[in-house]
Amino acid sequence: MENFTPWTLFVDIGIISLLLLVGKLMRVKIKWIQKLFIPPSLLAGFIGLACGPHGFDILPLSDQTGTYAGILIAFIFGALPLTSQKTKGNNQEIGSMWVYSQAGLLLQWAFGGLLGLLVLNQIWPLSPGFGITMPSGYCGGHGTAAAIGQAFGQLGHDEILTLAMTAATFGIVASVILGLIFVKWGAKNKHTTYLADYKDLPSELRTGLLPQEKRESMGESTCSSISIDSLTFNLAIICAIALGGYGISKLAAHFMPGFELPVFSCAFVFGILFKKLLDKTRASESICPQTVGHISGAMTDYLVAFGIASIKLSVVLEYIVPLAILLLSGLAVTLIYVFFMAKKLMKECWFEKALFTWGWFTGTMAMGIALLRVVDPKMKSRCMDSYALAYLFIAPVEISLITFAPVAFVNGYGLLFAGICLVAGLCVLSVAYFKKWFIR
Repeated sequence: MENFTPWTLFVDIGIISLLLLVGKLMRVKIKWIQKLFIPPSLLAGFIGLACGPHGFDILPLSDQTGTYAGILIAFIFGALPLTSQKTKGNNQEIGSMWVYSQAGLLLQWAFGGLLGLLVLNQIWPLSPGFGITMPSGYCGGHGTAAAIGQAFGQLGHDEILTLAMTAATFGIVASVILGLIFVKWGAKNKHTTYLADYKDLPSELRTGLLPQEKRESMGESTCSSISIDSLTFNLAIICAIALGGYGISKLAAHFMPGFELPVFSCAFVFGILFKKLLDKTRASESICPQTVGHISGAMTDYLVAFGIASIKLSVVLEYIVPLAILLLSGLAVTLIYVFFMAKKLMKECWFEKALFTWGWFTGTMAMGIALLRVVDPKMKSRCMDSYALAYLFIAPVEISLITFAPVAFVNGYGLLFAGICLVAGLCVLSVAYFKKWFIR
């Protein structure tokens, strides 16, 4: 390992920042990139991968770039409790969205775990957690992939990080390309409710640049700059929460040797407790959710870029056949579930909600929103309202999956874990049946 200093970190951040700017320029200027809605962070990651130490070795990125994602995810998860806002919605709409999303999440994890252990691991000498690299990369994106990879790395399975990051990258590309194909199919078969012609989409959706008249403030200034800048204040709270999560993780490891609680999970829990404390003292009124959201979004952009740039191509090539089987079969199963169940559970705007969920289940939340805006530019489907409330109940389950999956699979309880996910997913679907939410 090379000698790592603060200046090494400085150079790594500087290079990735430059690549993010290059990626943004490519998005603004290159038409086919605009048509595919490829985010600059993804482009930056691909350039970093091609020109970094795992590619042509042109850019002087350090061998520590793979560790940054695990640190950044702690900040991102720590920020989540600070961005929650109270909203209202129709109970049945929220319930249907919860069933649809929660069951899909659980069944995707069940499918990946069972396919890995019962099929792929019987043919190739793979890590016990190989199968869940698919759901961790698909539904969770690069953030969850980083979290899962870091957790498995602590348990002696370093290759999982690269495989999960590869799954996340493949998922985003697939979500965009297939998502746009679904848009054209839906419009042709009159499944869309609000679709404007694809060619008439506003330029800001293509280039990612907002015109002067559509620009909005990034947030409110809640602190006087004479005392502390508002951005500094919100950033300091996020960093304090992440540090608290790190402290809890180390404390747990001290009292329970051999059992590692992921830092990001601890940061999320600490963030909830910290937010409760701030609410009690009314100090939370000084937090700006929009500013926190933008800080979290910035960290996500860097996480994606660093995550892709740190992919070890040698590891990917070593596992290319079982990985291809896992990712393609996961894509097919997700496709069937998303569109079939959306038609069965959603009374209104089923196609719009299916398209959003497709983007989420194979790429990222941002990708789901991007696809949704193609068919519902003014957000009349209320998809995001229902999702925001449903996710309040989904988030704890998702955090639990990410936290306990590595420990379960490494210690020989993978089949039990996947089985519980399968049963739980079917139980969630049964709620819709007994509530008579299914459309016959």
